[in-house]
Amino acid sequence: MPEQTLVTARSSATSAPPAGRHRLALAIIVTCQLMLILDATVMNVALPRIADDLHFSSTGLAWVMNSYTLAFGGLLLLGGRAGDLLGRRRLFVAGIALFTVASLAGGFATSAGWLLAARVLQGVGAAMAGPNTIALITTTFTEARERIRALALLSGMASAGFAIGLIVGGVLTEVASWRWVLFINVPFGLAAVLLAPRFVREPERHPARLDLPGALTASTGVAALVYAFIRAAGEGWSDTRAQIAIGAGIALLAAFLLIEVRTREPLLPLRLFADRDRAAGYLNFFLGPAAMMSMFFFLTQFLQDIRGFSALATGLAFLPLAAGMFVVTRLVPHLLPRFGPRPLAVTGAAVMVAGLAWLTRLHGDTGYAAGLLGPMLMLGLGGGLGFVLLTPVIMATVPPRDAGAAGGVLQTMQQTGGTLGLAILVTVFGTATRDASGPPTQTLVHGMTTAFTVAVLIASLTLLVALTFRTRRQPVA
Repeated sequence: MPEQTLVTARSSATSAPPAGRHRLALAIIVTCQLMLILDATVMNVALPRIADDLHFSSTGLAWVMNSYTLAFGGLLLLGGRAGDLLGRRRLFVAGIALFTVASLAGGFATSAGWLLAARVLQGVGAAMAGPNTIALITTTFTEARERIRALALLSGMASAGFAIGLIVGGVLTEVASWRWVLFINVPFGLAAVLLAPRFVREPERHPARLDLPGALTASTGVAALVYAFIRAAGEGWSDTRAQIAIGAGIALLAAFLLIEVRTREPLLPLRLFADRDRAAGYLNFFLGPAAMMSMFFFLTQFLQDIRGFSALATGLAFLPLAAGMFVVTRLVPHLLPRFGPRPLAVTGAAVMVAGLAWLTRLHGDTGYAAGLLGPMLMLGLGGGLGFVLLTPVIMATVPPRDAGAAGGVLQTMQQTGGTLGLAILVTVFGTATRDASGPPTQTLVHGMTTAFTVAVLIASLTLLVALTFRTRRQPVA
């Protein structure tokens, strides 16, 4: 009798009412997704102290972010397909475990190489977990309205995570040290590893072959392009290594596309692009981060190096941007079924373009209230409105067997867009500062505003893509 009572108690603890289990599962998944996205920017405000401790060069500092986002973005397609084959919850938990261990190791780094190696391992773990967060939500929430809400929350937290990372990084760097921006992942990671098997349901597996040739060519192709742009930022476009790397990157990505066309189980199923709204959503998930990442990278340096902000003040300066995105996250589930994606995406892109254009007017004496608060609010509201809706739109009609691959493509677009965009704009910044004359502060600001001008052009493309969404409303039931 006592044994049966124990079994009954254990069963009731692990089989809570579906609504309660769904909320707990969503909390676990969203928290982990936020943690993965935070690490794309959480290091930004700590960069000056990392450079002092580990002796990075000024252009080499970009690799602190790019080593993570490159591994993350390059392996996401493989992570999505591996989840379909091995089990999405299983790969999600394994990825979070690897990410947690790598975070702990990175916090103890004593050299630049050690830190970059830990960041790469973090990216590998994130690539295992990331695409499966989206797939787990689409298979957990089967009712259309609830799925839109869950995916909008996930997307909103992912978008706001870039700004939240700067806030968290500033607080931890100021109160403790830059190492705590990595150590903070450990308790959250451990909690997720312990709780996910209990509350997150393992969806049905859909057998798929792992397209290793495709993964190899995609990852190395993107890596070669990013290396080329980073190299050019420091050495100029006449540098032989930069020229070889950009040629190799283009060739490898062309080979990747040929492989995907001929492979029976491709990492990038081209049928996912057959739907017009989904294709537009994927494209804007590439272009948006390509434009926005420069803002995080350059404004942290502007606030600290030119305006003299502390790490804590720099992080808090991005609070209006995070708040704007959070507000939009709550509104999108109500607005999307009523108006459809087109008017929301167009409005969001237009506001984002205006916010970036405002930043091109920066000068060395620009104050926060007069010259940065407005753009921060506009980028938070515009970026949120333009991109939070993309995840529900992309995943709305994806069949269950393609959920992992679709989630992998989505996050690949986001991560590689941010990585390549930052690399391109760092190159623009490097070229502009080399060619400029005048006081150092004036030269740095000139480089930043030149980079923001190019970011405006990239963001303008998101507006053109938004105009291609259908005018129909999204189904809600």
